[in-house]
Amino acid sequence: MPLLTTDDNVKLHYEEAGIGKPIIFVHEFAGDCRSWEAQMRHFARRYRCIAFNARGYPPSDVPDDVNKYSQERARDDIKAVMDALKIDKAHVVGLSMGGFATLHFGFTYPERALSLVIGGCGYGAQPDKRVQFAAETEAAAKRFEEIGMNKAAEGYALAPSRVQFQNKDPRGWREFADQLATNSTKGSALTMRGVQSRRPSLFELVEQMKKITAPTLIITGDEDWPCLEPAILMKRTIMTAGLVVMANSGHTVNLEEPVAFNQHLADFLHAVEAGRWAPRDPRAMATAILGK
Repeated sequence: MPLLTTDDNVKLHYEEAGIGKPIIFVHEFAGDCRSWEAQMRHFARRYRCIAFNARGYPPSDVPDDVNKYSQERARDDIKAVMDALKIDKAHVVGLSMGGFATLHFGFTYPERALSLVIGGCGYGAQPDKRVQFAAETEAAAKRFEEIGMNKAAEGYALAPSRVQFQNKDPRGWREFADQLATNSTKGSALTMRGVQSRRPSLFELVEQMKKITAPTLIITGDEDWPCLEPAILMKRTIMTAGLVVMANSGHTVNLEEPVAFNQHLADFLHAVEAGRWAPRDPRAMATAILGK
């Protein structure tokens, strides 16, 4: 079982396939490296693909201290994977919790990113939702501890932005929910408290996001309501960002619509590698509606 060690001595499990330019896949809270299987199989034909389990997700270590879990740690664990595998620069693709980590990686380590793909990023980001989000994350963590992930997974997998997946692909959703049920109860509760609940709002990160220079693709489902406004914020703020909104789709877009997701990602990577993903023309940001 391949493991690497971070600078704070936490072991992370990873999987690797293919050769070529590297792509690092960073999973969401309700997933692990298995969540990227459809992407690993597709892109390993032309790229070196790496997916890893975040801390708190066995067979990665599950530290006991909540202070071992944070947005900064999630960001730096991407760097730890790259350092351990001797990767100087990579395309970084993240969803949800992994999307937040990818965004933070992009403005903290700009020299390490070939490109950024930020999917389903925005939960708890709106200023008027911060108190509600903090209450819901603590309630979720307590529920995990009280009844265990084996039971809590079913309800979590039926969140308002996940029922779209269930309706489109019951077999795929069932596999997702069953995998979620195997996640560590302790790791899930600590991740919810240390990473999800404490991370800063995207609306507090506008100045940092303006510094991103790597080609960036933002992807969200049009029924992933908590992520729509933040997606537009990132599109407006990051001058190298493009935005894809996938129709009639929820949160877990890479699982819910794997063919469309892979095509969007492939088109983006091809444009980046051809030097055809340019920063936005400043004229597009003019305040006039009709022009001169």
